[in-house]
Amino acid sequence: MFNDEQKNAIEQYLEKTQGKVYIGADSVLHRRFNLPRQTYENWARYAVVLVVHINNSQGCKIFSYTETERVYDQKPCKPNQRLLAETYKCVECFSELLDVLRSREVEIHLDINADQQHASNSVAKQAVGYVKGVTNLDAVIRPLAWAGSNSADKIARFGHQASSI
Repeated sequence: MFNDEQKNAIEQYLEKTQGKVYIGADSVLHRRFNLPRQTYENWARYAVVLVVHINNSQGCKIFSYTETERVYDQKPCKPNQRLLAETYKCVECFSELLDVLRSREVEIHLDINADQQHASNSVAKQAVGYVKGVTNLDAVIRPLAWAGSNSADKIARFGHQASSI
């Protein structure tokens, strides 16, 4: 997930400021042509963000991480695997930074909508249950999950790979 340099930057930043921490993830699906097989494959660019709300009133600082992975969902209209991968990445980020985040109020924001009109509703209960079971935190889902649906979305779509922006 975050490399050592990014982890050190996050730790140093959290030591000098107070405020709530939000972890969110989003992904963007794209297709690539596999030349040897002469077929198209689905890939996703995942973005994980750690947003530090500075003193709970003075803006925020965003640390981000992106990676691209192959997606094996059978139906692109039901992105179960991709959405669960976003959830796993949020939990992994929390677990890696657990020592630093122990004294903080932390929220995990999932870009998943529980509304029946959206394809992501098929994994909403699974994802929220996974977060609760592994981290003992209540996951926030759309429309309140701004760290996943806004911050991580911008990074996933536009490909920023800086450790902080």
